[in-house]
Amino acid sequence: MAKKISNKTIDREFLETLEKISGQKVHMCFQCGTCAGACPMCNEMDVSPRRLIRLAQLGRAEEIEALNTCWVCAACHSCQVLCPRGLDIPKIMEALRLLVLRRNEDFVKLADIPSETIKECPQIALVAAFRKFTS
Repeated sequence: MAKKISNKTIDREFLETLEKISGQKVHMCFQCGTCAGACPMCNEMDVSPRRLIRLAQLGRAEEIEALNTCWVCAACHSCQVLCPRGLDIPKIMEALRLLVLRRNEDFVKLADIPSETIKECPQIALVAAFRKFTS
């Protein structure tokens, strides 16, 4: 059941699915910003992990899907190690990626990668990228 707050719809089904897939209670985050301070990829993200978690708490699925944050996450676990609430943020990021990939929408397409990049890139990097970014 969706609830209106400040002209935006909270998608409770999205939030419940996210928590079920990740195994994390997203509402435990109290927005301290430690994750953003620990994240080595934060400068490459559209929004910080803290902001992404807040959007998830509000059930803003469409806004989250338009961001690159969960795709840029290196899953280094720096945020998890320092989180005062013990949230496994990389699991939340992975769950967000899975929600997109379950719709069979690939984040990266082989045809879009220049052939020079494919020739120069280590095979293990390509395999890892396709596991993370494609359904």
